[in-house]
Amino acid sequence: MFKILMICALIGLAVAMPAVSPGDDAHAEVLSRTDDVRADGFNSELKTSNGIEQTASGDEHGTIHGSFSWTSPEGLPVNLNYVADENGYQPQSDVLPTSPPIPEAIARALEWIAAHPSTNEEQH
Repeated sequence: MFKILMICALIGLAVAMPAVSPGDDAHAEVLSRTDDVRADGFNSELKTSNGIEQTASGDEHGTIHGSFSWTSPEGLPVNLNYVADENGYQPQSDVLPTSPPIPEAIARALEWIAAHPSTNEEQH
């Protein structure tokens, strides 16, 4: 009876295991990939079996728009969009850290400074 109970418990654990585990990343396969490179820019897309997706497009001026998405180890979807241009790499995502708000006293001081610019006579 004990053996039957143990076998049932093992089967129950096997069935309850998630379909995708972190170790599956090493065995991920490319499901689809397209690359279109032209004189006036490019387009590319990639999808893998472990849920990673990537798209990017660029123009003749060097501006690139793209996105990445994947599932975090906690099982949450992660999306990141970006632009890369003469102003650098500019990612946007809910998972990226953000700056804390400017303290109220400093914001008031900056407003006062903007409203009362100094003159050359005051600087000497």
